[in-house]
Amino acid sequence: MALAGKTALVTGSTSGIGLGIALALARQGARLILNGFGDTEGPVAQVKAAGSPQVGFHGADMSNPAAIAALMAYADAEFGGVDVLVNNAGIQHVAPVQDFPPERWDAVIAINLSSAFHTTRLALPGMLAKGWGRIINLASVHGLVASANKSAYVAAKHGLVGLTKAVALETATSPVTVNAICPGWVLTPLVQKQVDARAAAEGVDNAEATRRLLGEKQPSLAFTTPEQLGELTVFLCSDAASNVRGQAWSLDGGWTAQ
Repeated sequence: MALAGKTALVTGSTSGIGLGIALALARQGARLILNGFGDTEGPVAQVKAAGSPQVGFHGADMSNPAAIAALMAYADAEFGGVDVLVNNAGIQHVAPVQDFPPERWDAVIAINLSSAFHTTRLALPGMLAKGWGRIINLASVHGLVASANKSAYVAAKHGLVGLTKAVALETATSPVTVNAICPGWVLTPLVQKQVDARAAAEGVDNAEATRRLLGEKQPSLAFTTPEQLGELTVFLCSDAASNVRGQAWSLDGGWTAQ
């Protein structure tokens, strides 16, 4: 129970990567604040069952600075602040830049990048006052390299890596560390839909569609899992990682080694 007595906020944590990270932190005894849309009762129950002694939920719209401020105020009032901040909330839109709707650009930047600025600026004073803190940004392999037709996502994730490095330097002599995790393909429900659609479109089974999808980018031909991302998050919260600062840690099956 390495995180007993600590409170972790994971944005975008009702499914997929965020839920996997929340479960890993719960297994270490952390109190959890979940955030997201859709089903909330199921994720809250799962996190409690994983060992978290206290689980809260706040449905803040992470594109709205006022809603983010309300989320952080909730964390202060109900949990005494945030010790571990995991900025995971994200959305995607795919289109060539000349066809990219400006409102979708604004939404991707707001949720994938600006939300992390707002949570960080509001959480950091409390961490510094307590003398301990961890800020972990889910930045994606697209924080390091680009793919076509994902201009907003790539711009936001590159920005998130930059934000990570800047805040890590600002806190370098403090007991607060700031790092980014950069996953490649992760088998979430949204990615499974892409695999299913590819299998149908190309007339192949699910296994072959998976191999083709991964083969384009990820040399290991294996998905990164939410569980692996959760365990890396736990490591970054540990004393062993107290001097890991400003890193963009790839967990991408060799994608960025090419």
